Amino acid sequence: MILVVAEHRAGHLNRATWEAAAAAQRLAQRLGAMPLAIVLPGAGGEAAQELAAAGLGEVLTLTDPAIETYTPDGYVMALAAAVAARAPRFVVLPHTYQTRDFVPALAARLTRSLITDVTAIAGAAGAPTFLRPMFQGKLAAEVRPAGESPWFVTVQVGAFRADQLQRGSTASPVTSLPVTIDRAAIRQVPEAPFQEAQRAVDLSQAARIVAVGRGIKSKEQLPVAEALARALGAELAASRPICDSGWLPMERQVGSSGQTVAPRLYVALGISGAIQHLVGMKGSRTIVAINKDADAPIFEVADYGIVGDLFEIVPALVAELEKK
Repeated sequence: MILVVAEHRAGHLNRATWEAAAAAQRLAQRLGAMPLAIVLPGAGGEAAQELAAAGLGEVLTLTDPAIETYTPDGYVMALAAAVAARAPRFVVLPHTYQTRDFVPALAARLTRSLITDVTAIAGAAGAPTFLRPMFQGKLAAEVRPAGESPWFVTVQVGAFRADQLQRGSTASPVTSLPVTIDRAAIRQVPEAPFQEAQRAVDLSQAARIVAVGRGIKSKEQLPVAEALARALGAELAASRPICDSGWLPMERQVGSSGQTVAPRLYVALGISGAIQHLVGMKGSRTIVAINKDADAPIFEVADYGIVGDLFEIVPALVAELEKK
């Protein structure tokens, strides 16, 4: 069995959960149609029913009050109990801020292998290997887990498409899995999640993104990109040089040292396409690039490319969008 750990915020499923489930299905195919189960720590209700309706496999809810609010220690204890109860071969999780916070401790507690930030699954049938980026995406390592199962795998946001998830024709059962958490062993005091800090934005959840690079020339030209973002109902993002210069806050950076995104639409304005940036957005469903350099690497990954001056093209696009 493959166990998928779902992530939620106040009972609302993170989109990365569905991407992790899609990766788990891909892995299951290589293991001979191995069944899936999904564990939902600290929530039930609508989130559990939404997962069950997808028909992916049994939904397990963990129901101790100590994990209704996330803490690393609480999740480690609860998920260790779930793993012991179901004895999966693999545990698949989305590679999010929250997962990075607790899963190393969980793997260490169980003395099992952990492979992080996986972008693809390869290898022969029955012996899967996992590809993960190294050196800021310049190289990809092909990794095989060692030691006894279960093996833990986190999948990079955007690397697997949620819309390619194979949903079942009938709803899956929901099972409450009671766990007992030692509250005295929880060392953390819960605070607001990182994405909820003032001025912060979780770009990984955005359906549309307009991103700017060096081609915007100056901070005073940012309203050009902001106008396009408003017209598209999109979030504004940037490459690293823009955030390093202080033109936009760091939480809006996309790339290997920023956020990894996979929106339905990604519009790159004046972004050359350095590998460090491409790592963070190549999973986007549709990529539109506008750059006056016809040889810019961004055009190699773009679905649509416009070679020209963004200061002429973007206002024209905004004018057309505002007519509708």
